[in-house]
Amino acid sequence: MEKLVTLKLGPGTIEAGFSVTLQMAEGTGWLTVDITGALPPAPDLLNAYKRWQAAYWHLGAPYRLEAKSGGYATNVSLVEDCRKLAEQLKAQFNQWLRAEAFRPLQDKLLEKLNIQEPVRFVVQTEQTAVQRLPWSEWELCDRLSKLEIAFSAPSFEQVRRPPSPRQRVRILAVLGHSEGIDVQMDHALLNHLPDAEVVVLAQPDRPRLNQYLWQPAGWDILFFAGHSQSRTAKAAESTGQLFISPQESLTIAELKYALKKALERGLQMALFNSCDGLGLAQSLADLQIPQVLVMREPVPDRVAHEFLKFFLEAFARGEKLHLAVREAREQLHGLEGQFPCATWLPVMFQNPAEQPPTWAALTGANLSAESTPARSGRRRQALLAALILGAATLVMRQIGLFQAWELSGFDLFMALRPLENSDPRLVVITVTEADIQAQDPTQRRGSLSDAALSTLLEKLEPMQPQLIGLDIYRDFPVMPDQPQLVKQLATSDDLIVVCKASSPTTPGIAPPREVALGQVGFSDFVSDRDQTVRRHLLALTPEPTSPCRATLSFSTLLALNYLDRQGVSITATAEGILQAGNQVFEPIEAQFGGYQGINPDGHQIMLNYRRLPRPDMIAERVTLGDVLEDRVDPAAIRDRIVIIGTTAPSFGDFWQLSHPLSRQENQQVAGVFMQAEMTSQLLSAVLDGRPLITAWPQWGEALWILGWISGGGLMAGWAGSMPAAKHRRMLLLLAVAGAELMLLGVSWQLLVQLGLWVPWVPAAIALPIPAGLTVALGAKSPRFSPAHPSD
Repeated sequence: MEKLVTLKLGPGTIEAGFSVTLQMAEGTGWLTVDITGALPPAPDLLNAYKRWQAAYWHLGAPYRLEAKSGGYATNVSLVEDCRKLAEQLKAQFNQWLRAEAFRPLQDKLLEKLNIQEPVRFVVQTEQTAVQRLPWSEWELCDRLSKLEIAFSAPSFEQVRRPPSPRQRVRILAVLGHSEGIDVQMDHALLNHLPDAEVVVLAQPDRPRLNQYLWQPAGWDILFFAGHSQSRTAKAAESTGQLFISPQESLTIAELKYALKKALERGLQMALFNSCDGLGLAQSLADLQIPQVLVMREPVPDRVAHEFLKFFLEAFARGEKLHLAVREAREQLHGLEGQFPCATWLPVMFQNPAEQPPTWAALTGANLSAESTPARSGRRRQALLAALILGAATLVMRQIGLFQAWELSGFDLFMALRPLENSDPRLVVITVTEADIQAQDPTQRRGSLSDAALSTLLEKLEPMQPQLIGLDIYRDFPVMPDQPQLVKQLATSDDLIVVCKASSPTTPGIAPPREVALGQVGFSDFVSDRDQTVRRHLLALTPEPTSPCRATLSFSTLLALNYLDRQGVSITATAEGILQAGNQVFEPIEAQFGGYQGINPDGHQIMLNYRRLPRPDMIAERVTLGDVLEDRVDPAAIRDRIVIIGTTAPSFGDFWQLSHPLSRQENQQVAGVFMQAEMTSQLLSAVLDGRPLITAWPQWGEALWILGWISGGGLMAGWAGSMPAAKHRRMLLLLAVAGAELMLLGVSWQLLVQLGLWVPWVPAAIALPIPAGLTVALGAKSPRFSPAHPSD
């Protein structure tokens, strides 16, 4: 947080000393420190300054003082003398500030000020002699890199100014008498400012300058380059003089009323890139000009150019005013080999009651000042555009244009969920290619011979599984030499088997004739157009001619039987919807989430598969050979649902799951693991509270999409009101990127935490369109405005 430090010097002189009051205020404006001290008489300090000043003024350089014929010859010995006297002045100045009476104030400064926080430090005095001292060389400035010392008049007040409606930073640049110096360089530097309107008056007379200062449009910055000087009437004050042309000079007092009017119309800063400007600064400060920047001594032409360049670069890129001044001033240090004490020259005068502007605040002035009707009009236009765009988005979504993208977005969110554990209630027994080859080929029909199946059931029985699910088709009778298997299939209450329902393209597959119909579930899956399984079919009405008469799916039958044995009530709601305990399995409709116009026949829900390192890790797995050769611990089977199925590639029972790993190199998941996923989903929803995937009704999704699009429209309307194309585009880009990240994060969190599938893709596509239109159609002004000629 920025701090404001004020050092108030009471009546006195350097020769007589000063009483001093130190005040500190936080960004809130409340005083946090108010202590007093004193600075002792220091006549030697004043003499040291006068000796240094005399040496400095005698250096050879093209100064911006009043024009003189001829030039200046640089003398190496004079430069060295100036450096030595500067060191003496610096030492005596710091010794003065280390005085015993001032030490409590300096200790308080070191205690309260942090090297990391910006500090506006204002020395409040009317003494010109004090203002000429090298305050930038105070040891405190070396310790605090974000502190810059400015001056202010002893009395000040805040100036109430109405907001300005202008579009860009308006700069009135006065190029005065320029004999022996190059003010066109100043002009060029100003003309490279972003989002600025620079109006140039070259060597104007007093009436013309007065006329421009009175312009109703007002000015943000008053700039002067040319010759100037200050004439000291007494130690306390001096009078500044501007040479606006070879024939004419002016004092600030002669522009008093014009400057007051310019202040009322928004003038915030005066920048005088000319010599010996303390007298100018004092007069401008007396008029309550908020920010004044001058050179305290004669300034060489090159130093003036370099400082202006460095300052404008720092200020325009967003540095605070006082930090931009410090950065530019310190960059002059590289010139001190040729121009001693160049870093001492720039000095600010600030009105402590005014908040210094930033370049962004100046370029954005019209946004805050824009009339209420204009703002309302832009908002209405933005909202209208957003509503039209929203309606178009909803229509395109309704006819399915976004469905493929929405399904891909759903897959992405599912892939980004946190990893989960396997389901401990399930065990999968896989019939591998090796298990198939190990069976007698004359006895085997399909992947599992009657003998192998009978032995498997016999070995599982003493292990006490809760249920056994046989995910292998057996539409043929048991061989006559296997009466034991007939008995096992017919009498086991723990066995669930599969059949395949008929469809217009397939005749269906019958279940084992030895098993009762109540223990038969269909094995059918529902795939999307990309052959990916994202839905879970719980029940269907079989075709009249179908050999598979099961109405419940294999996974549903396994889950409901398990839940029933756990004491969970299996019922139906008043609408006839399946309910287990408190969990209602609401079927999806033709329009659900990203689906538009799908076939919702049967009882379908979304498949909320577990996020695992691999899809086949849904449950503990053993092979058929492991069980037949007694390599399985009975504890691994006890009280679990055992699902038996083939994983042999030769049988082709593989499916595409909406899973990140199953999509790598076209990797697919064996059907037995799909059945385990679906069984686990139902058990987890009822017993663990794991959410099923749901979606809002159509009107809720429409409101969601329109809400985000309206947000994009409002951002576009806000950005369209900004005056600066560069800032408008950058801020709008950041705002849209932030909104897109928020939309992504909220959509993902809703799916992960609540199982709620919201329309991320349509909202994400439409949200930036209003912003794009603003950028494409709203670039109505060039980055740099041309300078106006003086005539």
